[in-house]
Amino acid sequence: MSDSGIWSYISTDQIRFLDENDEVLELEKVPPLVFSEIFRDVDMFVGVCSVGNDPEWADNGGMPQYRNYWQEYSFGDLSEMANTRKAILENIVPKLKIKNVATIDGKFLVIKGKLRTYKIHIGSGNILMEPNDQYLCIVPDGKAQKGDKVFLPFDGDRTLTIILSKAFLLAEDEKIKDETITRQLVMK
Repeated sequence: MSDSGIWSYISTDQIRFLDENDEVLELEKVPPLVFSEIFRDVDMFVGVCSVGNDPEWADNGGMPQYRNYWQEYSFGDLSEMANTRKAILENIVPKLKIKNVATIDGKFLVIKGKLRTYKIHIGSGNILMEPNDQYLCIVPDGKAQKGDKVFLPFDGDRTLTIILSKAFLLAEDEKIKDETITRQLVMK
């Protein structure tokens, strides 16, 4: 816990549905809409709050048993959700403005920029830069103004939205003005 009383890390356990008598319900008795909405929230919580989303976790919090967790989460094998995301990308990338600089290679959407080549992990949305697999940290602006809502066939998959926004940004890397990004593009 921090000095201000905020927990740095929390964990989750089981999810149970209870009836009005606080008895555990069998999953078949949970109304489908309730089940769907609860698990959407759980998925959002787990996906957004995972230490795998925190590049500072690469230090594993000083706990040897988690030494490789961030690396595996960020650049490891694709989950079923990520495989679905990959299939969507394989379908839409050839139809996008970035089609001439974007390819899918295994678990990465590869973007050939003018300054570097970028490998965006389809599972996590994290980025490695070629030739030396240097990590590139681009944090989505959670406070960005929302314009008119446009329906996209992948609405609800925040990671896919982030991957595509990073791909469009990096496809024109020579136009990036944000110093927190440009200073990372220098070869180390």
